[in-house]
Amino acid sequence: MRVTIFAAGSRGDIQPCVVLGRGLQDAGYGVRLAAPQDFASFVQSHGLDFYPLRGDVQQAMASDTGRQLMETAGANPLRSIRAMRTLLAPIVKQMVADAFAACRDADALICLGVLAAFGRAIAQTRHLPVLNVEPTPLLPSAAFPAASWPIQRNLGGLHNRLSGRAMLQTLWLWYGPFVNDFRRTLGLAGYSGATFYRDLAATPLLGAYSSTIIPYPPDWPASAHVTGYLFLDAQAAWQPSPELLAFLDAGEPWVYVGFGSMAGRNPQPVAETILAALARTGRRGLLLTGWGGLAATDNVFVLESAPHSWLFPRMAAVVHHGGAGTTAEGLRAGVPAVVVPFAFDQPFWGARLQALGVGPAPIPLQRWPWQRGQGRRTLFRPADRRPLRRIENDRQRTRYLHRRTLSPHPASDGGWRADGPATPYSARADRIRCPRDAPGHPRLQNQDRRGAVVHCVYRVLLGPGDQHGQADARVS
Repeated sequence: MRVTIFAAGSRGDIQPCVVLGRGLQDAGYGVRLAAPQDFASFVQSHGLDFYPLRGDVQQAMASDTGRQLMETAGANPLRSIRAMRTLLAPIVKQMVADAFAACRDADALICLGVLAAFGRAIAQTRHLPVLNVEPTPLLPSAAFPAASWPIQRNLGGLHNRLSGRAMLQTLWLWYGPFVNDFRRTLGLAGYSGATFYRDLAATPLLGAYSSTIIPYPPDWPASAHVTGYLFLDAQAAWQPSPELLAFLDAGEPWVYVGFGSMAGRNPQPVAETILAALARTGRRGLLLTGWGGLAATDNVFVLESAPHSWLFPRMAAVVHHGGAGTTAEGLRAGVPAVVVPFAFDQPFWGARLQALGVGPAPIPLQRWPWQRGQGRRTLFRPADRRPLRRIENDRQRTRYLHRRTLSPHPASDGGWRADGPATPYSARADRIRCPRDAPGHPRLQNQDRRGAVVHCVYRVLLGPGDQHGQADARVS
């Protein structure tokens, strides 16, 4: 059976799909990952067939409109609608046309959840079963506020569910006009926000996060499953530079600071504030590039890139933007995190870390002192936040959580990590029922094929012993 995975966005969106693709490929599937062109080397380095999509989402987010969106959209989702449409208009038509072409010989489609409306149109036209995967919760629940909702306090079930519906409506307003344009080109009937929500709730959905970090909500439909994190460990070919090793070995552990591509339109004052915080707390910092030409000093090392799975365990703490993948790696490393969220789901992950007791309250960029016209004072003031001075207490709590739920063994959390040729699946391949073994393959009916795909996906991802390990029986 041939499976196409359709994904677009940041590295944090693509990486779980790579891990999923590798697991399916090891289980005997043919896998093609359709993603933006700039991820070609990353995907192909992990042995997956790659189909390039035109339209660079990361480049769009790096534009002035994209950076402004990162700085302002978190406070009011309604402000994001026009900006997202402006960003998507030049790229989305070509991207979804390429995704449609990538499915020309597919037997099933796996789609990133935020692109589910496009995936549904492709699946309807190609007559394919479809399965969604998402590194951040999409479905509304009374258990917690929606991931991109600006109020990340639990104000009760009604508020939480309404926030989830409001954010799904916002997501639909981002994509809706482009979805219906695409459906018209395919000869399909128009789509509405209500139909989008019903289809999303009815389609099998893999939540690629830990059930300890986000316990499975009792009000989610049977189609939703929490698989555990999909970790991608450092490749054996990657080696740190001698300079990096020398800095890491000199003195006490460092503090990592990195915001990916989200340092805003003017990263220099952000960098200056970080430097002031490090100086005031007496900590040494390891900063990723993107800081406006910041140079290394005796107490600051500037790094272009390094795998988080290798780097984070060597840190005293990590300061990051709160992306889903970065948050997961910080938890697995057993180090406390200071989350500086910019937009979208980042405040949600920061709030989760605070609730778990493994980090202080998130510190949005908009609340930094220099953003309020109070001068560029240090971010971590002893009178209030002091997150870097709480490192030891948070570290102990994080390590406890790590030992309890996030060990690298797949049976502990249901998560899977790709760490080279010897995958965890090789030892239990005989327990995986692949579609090729199903009666009548390849002429299975749509529902039967979906059941076979879902059954194998969950067997690969969950394995025996997970608290949702029997979930596949509901859809197979």
